[in-house]
Amino acid sequence: MKNSYIKMGKRILAATLTASLLFGCAPPNSKPTQSVTESTYEKYQAGKQTAQQQFDAFTDSVFKEEVVKNTVNFHYTLADPAARGLTDVPVTFGDFSLDHMKKELEEIKEMQKKLREINIRELTEEQKLTYQILDEFLTTELSAEGLELYSQPLTTTIGIQTQLPVLLAEYPFYSKQDADTYLALLSTIDTYYSQLIEFEKLKAEAGLFMSDASADHVVQSCEGYLIQPDHSFLYETFNTRIDGLEGLTQEEKDAYKAQNLKVLEEHFVPAYKILVDGLTGLMGKGTNEKGLYYYPKGKEYFEYLVNSNVGTSYQSVDDLKKAIEKQMAYDILALGKLTNEQPDTIEKVEAYEFRYKEPGEIMEVLRTQITKDFPELPECSYTIKYVPEALENALSPAFYLVPPIDRYKDNVIYINGNPRFESADRYTTLAHEGYPGHLYQNVYFLAKDTCDLRSVLSFSSYSEGWATYVEHYAYTLDNGLDPAVGKALAYNSSVVLAIYALLDIAINYEGWDQERVEKYLSNFFDVEGSNVAEDIYYSLVENPTNYMEYYVGYMEIREMRNTAEKVLDDKFDLKAFHTFLLDIGPAQFSIIQPHFQLWLEKQRG
Repeated sequence: MKNSYIKMGKRILAATLTASLLFGCAPPNSKPTQSVTESTYEKYQAGKQTAQQQFDAFTDSVFKEEVVKNTVNFHYTLADPAARGLTDVPVTFGDFSLDHMKKELEEIKEMQKKLREINIRELTEEQKLTYQILDEFLTTELSAEGLELYSQPLTTTIGIQTQLPVLLAEYPFYSKQDADTYLALLSTIDTYYSQLIEFEKLKAEAGLFMSDASADHVVQSCEGYLIQPDHSFLYETFNTRIDGLEGLTQEEKDAYKAQNLKVLEEHFVPAYKILVDGLTGLMGKGTNEKGLYYYPKGKEYFEYLVNSNVGTSYQSVDDLKKAIEKQMAYDILALGKLTNEQPDTIEKVEAYEFRYKEPGEIMEVLRTQITKDFPELPECSYTIKYVPEALENALSPAFYLVPPIDRYKDNVIYINGNPRFESADRYTTLAHEGYPGHLYQNVYFLAKDTCDLRSVLSFSSYSEGWATYVEHYAYTLDNGLDPAVGKALAYNSSVVLAIYALLDIAINYEGWDQERVEKYLSNFFDVEGSNVAEDIYYSLVENPTNYMEYYVGYMEIREMRNTAEKVLDDKFDLKAFHTFLLDIGPAQFSIIQPHFQLWLEKQRG
């Protein structure tokens, strides 16, 4: 399953911007910024600003406070921070401690209080939308109060230990100062990882540490970094970036390369040894080898994750489950009808092949083919790179890195060359990551020049749901497939995603064990005598709601489209529907749905 987690470069650390207000990281090595209260209080009290001016000042203040909380967020968000009045560059991975999490919760309460002092009725329509998104976001994060130790910073595929090295490898050098900041930051990674282990120790004391199997999976994901630094991809990528930096003499470049090698030897490799030793030492202290359901407040935490990561419009997990089952049943019936009417489709599916195979060719074909159904995109560029061999086993088939908001035209897509990821699906994979997927959606939204805060409040289910939706759309394009085969593949993909989403709920909310999961999977696949059930089970135990972000977002979009087609009939315009979703941008589906109803009424005339 494709995982574009790294596309959220601005929220990758413990201080994910989706949860940064709860788990954010303060920059101990930089000057403290004013708090929201301090920076806006007098303006509110004086009453000299309109509500619209107050709101703009408020969101700008929140954006600046959040973006400086760790260096990776900061640098991946802004290429030219000085243009926004940010001249002090933080040098920190952040603070991942229980005390800091509790402090952040208090700051969230104060932030929401100040937000609600602004009269929403006096705001512009765009400001009202941002207000609603932020207010619901803050409410959701406050619902996690008392559940801080349930946070899972270290997991196999989407854990900090796996994602952070890729972000460091892609950390752009726009100037000599960026290289200096990078080396200073990398020199603190062992301290940061020590803090993560201390957090895991607190989890162990509270009976919330991961199982030995999960810990072993994380340890294995760390082993690829315990190599000679001069063979590390971080050594190679640093040298490439330094060689491409203008204004340096060869002597200065050599000195930087030597310094980087020393930092890798003295801090980076030891940091991963800290993780390995720390997790190994905690093995045996996990009290639960099953899903969140079996922890004291596991169901409550799962509900929080559904609201925070998935942002569904459904009111409860039970309602969401029924909707998933309904959509899956529809797709199964549609697939059955298709294969009954065209029996040779089954045989063709076994040997399908896309006409286009090279990444560059695929991207250009997709870019031109989608113009009939999607609005025009501003001119932009992209670079396709391959995942370093050392990381192939730990990362997804492909992912997209979100560029800084002030350099949104420069995009990077990574492809995993591991043989286990079949190149046969590269066409739809690049539709997911590129056109009209993540790259397209991000460039479109950032080009709208909305308020900066919207640009960093990332909602995974919207972006992953969009990318999954357009991936399935790509099966219908002129790509060399028999149309029936394309439909069958899209239905099949939807069913598989639904199975993952249902099992996520079953394992983490209803308490299914591995044996029951295997029995359920046997209804669809031949899993007997294989590790398939075990692999799926632990993937969902270790990454609750991760797969739901893809399917539920996709399902919500598909439900809106189905409704629009039914209500509008001949008036339905696919490009107009896509434009609505793109214009509203990343948000919770509970916010999007009411706006969709308004859009639908306007379309009806």
